[in-house]
Amino acid sequence: MSEIPEGLYYTAEHEWIKVEDDGTVTVGITDHAQNALTDIVYVELPEVDEHFENHDEFTIVESVKSASPVFIPFAGTVISINLELEDAPELVNKSPYNDGWIAKFSVDNSEELNSLMTANEYEIHINE
Repeated sequence: MSEIPEGLYYTAEHEWIKVEDDGTVTVGITDHAQNALTDIVYVELPEVDEHFENHDEFTIVESVKSASPVFIPFAGTVISINLELEDAPELVNKSPYNDGWIAKFSVDNSEELNSLMTANEYEIHINE
């Protein structure tokens, strides 16, 4: 069974989103997604200051099994990337919600976050 922490938001494409106290937003892939991908061998990180529109592909996560795009569920600008993933992409497998985060963003319009799923809604989604 996949770990689905409370207090985060989720997308149908298996991204998790954490809204920080300062308004920045951290994004990564869920435990369910990393389980499906199996051993992650590479994460293509976006560039700091790169801007994305809602539902744009902002990175690709490659595993021994496949390469999967990761989408941003809001419009925003990259303010920080997890450089540890360059040398240790397996952090996404080992700690998807902590050490395996991918990027932090400033959000153009916080109202776009209202369409995201809660932990309970995401659990129902992956069990359908």
